[in-house]
Amino acid sequence: MQQSLYDQDLYGWATQTARLVRERRFSEIDAVNLAEELESMGKTELRSLESRLVVLLEHLLKWQHQPEQRSKSWRRTLIEQRKRIGRLLDDSPSLRPKLPELLADAYDSALRWAADETGMDESDFPPTCGYSIQQLLDADYYPDT
Repeated sequence: MQQSLYDQDLYGWATQTARLVRERRFSEIDAVNLAEELESMGKTELRSLESRLVVLLEHLLKWQHQPEQRSKSWRRTLIEQRKRIGRLLDDSPSLRPKLPELLADAYDSALRWAADETGMDESDFPPTCGYSIQQLLDADYYPDT
């Protein structure tokens, strides 16, 4: 059984498929794999957003619960994650409605990471996210103790 170009060389397949689309040679397109790759791209963007939310939330928790440990590094991380999240949402506005559902899972991971990083117990942090989406995305928002 001969392998398809998709199975042999993903980059080559993607380049060829893009060329075929541009040339409107739709009958020659590997539609099944193209559909899978497009769906995969969307999932990758969603996972990237969730990952950035985890890092943002972890640093907000540390910022709020260990004010004596605040550093320029933490501030830079908050700035950078907010900037990257903003770019993701600008590039893919359809991700914005997904934020509430992503927030719960992201907070759970961030809580564990923050507890591990600080040496504090998970019960020292709120059990659910107390930050609004607006606060999370606000470049000027830094929680007080």
